[in-house]
Amino acid sequence: MSDVSDIFTQINNAVLDLQGSQPQTFERPLKILSRLLHSSDLEKFNGDLIAKADYDGFIAESEKTGDSMSGSHQLVWPDDPESVLGLGIQLIDKMAADPGFAIDFCHYYFYSGSKIIAGIHAATRQFIIPFVRDYKAYVTSRGSIQPRLIMPKSNKIFIVHGHDGEARETVARFLGNIGFDPVILHEQPNRGRTIIEKVEANSDVGFAVVLLTPDDEGCVKGGTPEPRARQNVLLELGYFIGLLKRENVCALKRGQVDIPSDFAGVVWETMDAANGWKQALARELQAAGYEVDWNKVMR
Repeated sequence: MSDVSDIFTQINNAVLDLQGSQPQTFERPLKILSRLLHSSDLEKFNGDLIAKADYDGFIAESEKTGDSMSGSHQLVWPDDPESVLGLGIQLIDKMAADPGFAIDFCHYYFYSGSKIIAGIHAATRQFIIPFVRDYKAYVTSRGSIQPRLIMPKSNKIFIVHGHDGEARETVARFLGNIGFDPVILHEQPNRGRTIIEKVEANSDVGFAVVLLTPDDEGCVKGGTPEPRARQNVLLELGYFIGLLKRENVCALKRGQVDIPSDFAGVVWETMDAANGWKQALARELQAAGYEVDWNKVMR
């Protein structure tokens, strides 16, 4: 299995390159990813997966969702996990073979603003990263997919924040307006508990939104101070990544804030003045398994 481990290390590197790509550079990591997925050590798994996947039917059903509004369409994944993996392989192959298809497909199903690369990055976070995770589990378990207990999603969403009260209240109002129950720590009773005990007591949530705002300044010893988020925000970001997993944590970055390298791969969006972040956050919630009322999102 050592050869397969090496392949997955290269696959992960290709995904990281895709996450950081620009319009001029996204094609290369896509092609590398497709080539690696068809390595000789993996092809013995791919045949059965692709055979079970009805690609044309999958696309036809997906095209029926939503309306003319950008971002309202969603992919209609089948219930069978092996079919999902087979479709993932085919989609990555098609994106790698035709950059134009990749741009159109990502813009259509993973709309995250008018910029081309925004759709590519959103598809990477919401489709490619989960696919690689599940595909690796399938391969390393030698083609066995174990059933798992899926717990109902909590409608509570924890908001991690610093000193920017405007950002906190804006996100809380938005989440409340689209049907979620925002949890803000300072609004919860203390009951003689420490801060971390309060966080733990109120962490019965299904998703966390972390506001990265330039509340503090910091630097290496002797360096020039630069804006950064408060240390409690970074602590709680790490806590919720461990508790909920990365796919259920979304960071909203407002202004110029240094993103710690340890959190590379965490979903984050720019909290822009034009409110494009609302649609981006709604897409992340939808990808995490929540039902999102897009009519409310676009109000």
